[in-house]
Amino acid sequence: MMSNDVDKFIESDGLDTGREKDIGQHIGYRYDVNLVPDMERCPAFLKKYMEIMGWDDLNWLEDVHMGYEENRPAVFDRNINGWVQVPQEMKLPDNQQDRDMIARQLLVKFQMAKSHPLVELMNAYKKF
Repeated sequence: MMSNDVDKFIESDGLDTGREKDIGQHIGYRYDVNLVPDMERCPAFLKKYMEIMGWDDLNWLEDVHMGYEENRPAVFDRNINGWVQVPQEMKLPDNQQDRDMIARQLLVKFQMAKSHPLVELMNAYKKF
């Protein structure tokens, strides 16, 4: 069983798995601290969302990050294969983890919105 403590990678060579030892380098995504959201930075909306869904973490959202489309902050929605731009009037924090939490919240809210493109498809093609 592997420890969840990412600090051990600062003190070790990070070559814990057989594959890492074979190739002589660590596999970064296994412990990339950027993929493990600091739950103290989690907005109330996402905490409530996790509670309702019965989840202990933001597992499926860990790879959602604030990106840019046409030089504007945006988050990528894989469901529609497109970018959701952050409203222009929204001031974003300097901290990347805070920005990523905003991106996660924006994505979830957009995917739950009645204006999401998949809602129109569901209404057109659902059987029941």
